[in-house]
Amino acid sequence: MQYTNLGRSGLSVSRLCLGTMNFGPQTEEADAHSIMDSAHASGINFFDTANVYGGEDHRGWTEEILGRWFAQGGERREKTVLATKLYGTMTNRPNESKLSALNIRRALDASLKRLQTDYIDVYQFHHVDRNTPWDEIWQAIDVAVQQGKILYSGSSNFAGWHIAQAQAAAARRNYTGLVSEQSIYNLLTRAVELEVIPAAQEYGLGIIPWSPLHGGLLGGVLKKETEGVRRVEGRSAETLKKHRDQIQRYEDLADELGHAPGDVGLAWLLAQPAVTAPIIGPRTQEQLDAALRALEVTLDQDALKTLDEIFPGHKTAPEDYAW
Repeated sequence: MQYTNLGRSGLSVSRLCLGTMNFGPQTEEADAHSIMDSAHASGINFFDTANVYGGEDHRGWTEEILGRWFAQGGERREKTVLATKLYGTMTNRPNESKLSALNIRRALDASLKRLQTDYIDVYQFHHVDRNTPWDEIWQAIDVAVQQGKILYSGSSNFAGWHIAQAQAAAARRNYTGLVSEQSIYNLLTRAVELEVIPAAQEYGLGIIPWSPLHGGLLGGVLKKETEGVRRVEGRSAETLKKHRDQIQRYEDLADELGHAPGDVGLAWLLAQPAVTAPIIGPRTQEQLDAALRALEVTLDQDALKTLDEIFPGHKTAPEDYAW
């Protein structure tokens, strides 16, 4: 396994992050525990979850599954860099969502209880809260740090100017601020290259891409469709129809390179500036094993150039749209 620092922090994390969103709704608890054990055995030490994961009828379910896994002992918690998130609505009561000081306190304590741990390594804001001032947010986070309940803070789904705003407010308090940003980023979705990635690089945040294979569309969907292994429906079907020619060229390139399409998509992300660790979200052991192969793939400059030709990216703003 390869490791790197999370942004400018001294925290060492694996180059793949185990996403747990499927644990509970899609993956039975026993299988989830087995996948997490296998992730540790392979060297993955970075796990990501959120307080809302588990579905509308059982929010918090995924954190509970992790908590019962940690409770088995065997240094499972000690071997894990644990990241969770808050923002989403947990109940229909007021002050049970977003980033008020009150919700940060309540949500953090609730996550700690579900996770059966006394601290969170990386506590992430799942979305920007435009109605809560950053001074309030950072004061609440500072209290939690002083209490030993969290170590680092991260953002998710922020714009570049949100990152700048957060870091400016943190600097006024002589506070560390954000060390990571979790964004959707893959060959099909590259908008973060305009301003989010440059902001992350400027302020020393590590990028943690979610949906690295765009819901499986970069995982060999055309071949699976032909073989009758997968049927694409809904929004994914619309995206596939729009980008079918590009995805076909991508799968053909993967064949030429001698790798599975999913391996190529993950390897491309690992080669991008500021990317710390793509989030893989396996539902099964086989999917975990497939994701691990990407660490063995090295894309040369010709392959990277061809991928950029198939899926054009962005130059840094404003050069992308102005002289």
